[in-house]
Amino acid sequence: MNNSNLVIFDTTLRDGEQSPGASMNTSEKLRIAKLLEKLNVDVIEAGFPIASKGDFEAVHKIASTIKGSTICALARAIEKDIDIAGEAIKPALSSRIHTFIATSEIHMQKKLNMTKDEVISQAVKSIKRITRYTDNIEFSSEDAGRSDFDFLCKIIEQAINAGANTINIPDTVGYCIPEEYGMLIKRLIENIPNSDKAIFSTHCQNDLGLAVANSLSGVINGARQVECTINGLGERAGNASLEEVVMTVKTRQDLFNCNTKINTKHIVPISKLVSSITGFPIQPNKAIVGANAFAHESGIHQDGVLKHRETYEIMLAQDVGWDDNKIVLGKHSGRNALKTRLNELGYDFTEDNDLNKIFDNFKKLADIKHEIYDDDLHTLVSSKYSDQPSKYFKLINIQSSSNFNNKAESEVIIFYQNKENKTTASGGGAVDATFKAIEKIVKSNSLLRLYSVNNITDGTDSLGEVTVRLEKNNVIVNGLGADSDIVVASAKAYIDALNKLYELLKIK
Repeated sequence: MNNSNLVIFDTTLRDGEQSPGASMNTSEKLRIAKLLEKLNVDVIEAGFPIASKGDFEAVHKIASTIKGSTICALARAIEKDIDIAGEAIKPALSSRIHTFIATSEIHMQKKLNMTKDEVISQAVKSIKRITRYTDNIEFSSEDAGRSDFDFLCKIIEQAINAGANTINIPDTVGYCIPEEYGMLIKRLIENIPNSDKAIFSTHCQNDLGLAVANSLSGVINGARQVECTINGLGERAGNASLEEVVMTVKTRQDLFNCNTKINTKHIVPISKLVSSITGFPIQPNKAIVGANAFAHESGIHQDGVLKHRETYEIMLAQDVGWDDNKIVLGKHSGRNALKTRLNELGYDFTEDNDLNKIFDNFKKLADIKHEIYDDDLHTLVSSKYSDQPSKYFKLINIQSSSNFNNKAESEVIIFYQNKENKTTASGGGAVDATFKAIEKIVKSNSLLRLYSVNNITDGTDSLGEVTVRLEKNNVIVNGLGADSDIVVASAKAYIDALNKLYELLKIK
């Protein structure tokens, strides 16, 4: 084991997707996986193949496409799970299967209804089965943070003997504090006889806001893999944030005797991509990737930074992908200039049709706002993927009007059931009226769970990005729309969400 290399295991596509409303389709997962590869992530946990046909297809597609990162599939310590995971990762140049079983008393008794000996036997049996598919095997003791220490030592020792070469110690419910979690890692490494045969890993949930701190404490105490997600995405309060872990290790080399292989210049682009796909906005004061992460308003701070940057800045904004949001293109820019800049931002288009669609939208936007910023380009890429042809609904036209102290009205035309459907509706505002008009046509009876508006750049001609989250029959989807007119962007987002919802529910 190279003790100076810290393995970055990204689980945005698996654990991150477990956030309510963060479900992604195969195309979206593949786009994120490609940027994770550019980021130089060591391991991409692409999904949980047994969970659904869609999850299996996504893992298989990513395994077939990505060459620069190890592709991992999650499986419970169950034969069927392992066999399905093995098939899903089969095309991967470098593959891993990550299996897990609960080891805390409460989980073994209340969830598994198994004895300690039965849990050990099941873990060992499952690890041996994984060797049919790959020799890169990760074993997790679920809820390790609340597990009996002696039992943890016993099951991990046998897991390593069975073939596991990465041992993950999850703080599944975000219960631990940094000193406690770090000492757990240290004691396990010191007390397990064959611990030198495996890499120990952290996986910390953020229920108490300590996921990053716990992960870093684990690294200081001997862990050499961190499981994390972009923007800290994940179920409940989320996971350890990849960008925070990576930049802390990079910035504080006086404390960490290891480093990552991450190409940090791709951090901001992938952060924005994940945010736009999931509909989870990035808070302005979020470390590393928030809009205010490198902003200084205090006169004392501004004066200090102007005199010497390191008085108040411990990192270069450019090192993580910020670039002062400079103007890069205008309405006279050509297709090749657009492609070149998109490549610089981390996007790689192999299909001419994909680039043509973005170029058409770029020209339309340039006619309206004349000066195109990098943030606009990120949104154009995202909206290209959300504006796909569908067999359900297509927005043809929209006209809305609002008057002071009067209700707004909106007329929409939607292509649905092989014909154009036109209707009008009134509402408390133009957006409300537009959504009601759409519903008069489609009658989806879905619930609006989120409506979020984000202006991409400054100015009244800014490209607006809207996220709409709909729910029906316990299925939750996000729709994305972008336009310089926020009402049009809202309609696009609503239609995009409806198309996704109907596709998942297979509504005829």
